[in-house]
Amino acid sequence: MHNEKRVVVTGLGALTPLGLSVPEFHSNLFAGKSGSAPIQSFDTSRVETKFACELKGYDAGNFMDRKTARRLDPFAQYAFAAAKEALKDANIDPASLSQEEKEGIGVIMGSGIGGIQTFSQQAVTNYTQGPNRISPFFIPMLIPDIGAGQISIEFGFHGPNYCAVSACATANNNIIDAYLLIKAGMANMILSGGMEASICELGIGGFNSARALSTRNDEPETASRPFDSTRDGFVMGEGAGCLILEEYEHAVRRGAKIYAEMIGAGLSADAHHITAPHPEGIGAALAMRRALESAGLQTSDIDYINMHGTSTGLGDIAETKSIKMVFGEHAYKMNVSSTKSMTGHLLGAAGAVEAIATIFALQEDLVPPTINFVNPDPECDLNYTFNAPQKRTVNYGLSNVFGFGGHNTSVIFKKFSE
Repeated sequence: MHNEKRVVVTGLGALTPLGLSVPEFHSNLFAGKSGSAPIQSFDTSRVETKFACELKGYDAGNFMDRKTARRLDPFAQYAFAAAKEALKDANIDPASLSQEEKEGIGVIMGSGIGGIQTFSQQAVTNYTQGPNRISPFFIPMLIPDIGAGQISIEFGFHGPNYCAVSACATANNNIIDAYLLIKAGMANMILSGGMEASICELGIGGFNSARALSTRNDEPETASRPFDSTRDGFVMGEGAGCLILEEYEHAVRRGAKIYAEMIGAGLSADAHHITAPHPEGIGAALAMRRALESAGLQTSDIDYINMHGTSTGLGDIAETKSIKMVFGEHAYKMNVSSTKSMTGHLLGAAGAVEAIATIFALQEDLVPPTINFVNPDPECDLNYTFNAPQKRTVNYGLSNVFGFGGHNTSVIFKKFSE
């Protein structure tokens, strides 16, 4: 264990409903801003939910040339933009790297759903004009791995390149894979995370049919209200998050700034239901226990948990139970929060954006809030950091992300020290 390589975070990139860069995301996150508003990107007259956490002011031309943009579904555009920001943040100029250096850099970024906007459009084309009119870019624009592929093509990175897909746990799974590969010496640096762009009629309609989304159309800004007794479903978000994970010695040699150290990861399955979490949270508890064990930590070491906290009736209670199951009395001494109250649920991108929020907490000893809380739920009784950020020492932060299919992931970051 002690001979394994250390893994640190040296670059961050994010496009979120709270801003199209990491600094904007940071500012609005700690200001407790809501990213939810009436949907602008399509006519909502035929869907039940008419609001979401969309990207505000996004223009692909600000992040890439128009030719590239036309050949990428929005989910892959978002990944490309987040990766560019992360590389700049990490002071990495791909054009100046040698072939050998590029062979040590990988890209592992995924989407839970993939190119659903492209699928929607091309299905209409097929139905109305026939299969001969389907775009030749349909398949590469659709498949969930194309974001990672496009990034490696653009920058010439020859290291591990793929995506793991596990619904809403996707980004965490990709971060965990990157972490394990670097620890094993199979790469020096990996761009990792997730991306999603499912705010379209098919996406909203599908989740409405599953009874998963809030329908609070009269007050969209407060519709994402995790742990509040009046919660009625999640609010869909979109965007991307990219973390550059790097082998510690490699980072030191190039003089990189280091945001945090990743020290643990846990994976499990509920083996219970295709969409509902296990009501007692046993799978979530197992993922957290495994993350703690892999990090060599005691339960009392964790200061903050960024909860999955989707604002669903079953999910918030099950996760609360799982935390109490693992942490016992310490569960009441930590701060926990759901940043989905502000960003909405970014599905396959959620884990990356929430890992960045957890790193913010480590850096600043400041816990981001859970906003929109008014009505207590007796089954949700932890310190959820309601409605305002809270100062406290945060040396270790854990981030939970779970997905349809019963996929559970937990990652642990540590405040960096030499």
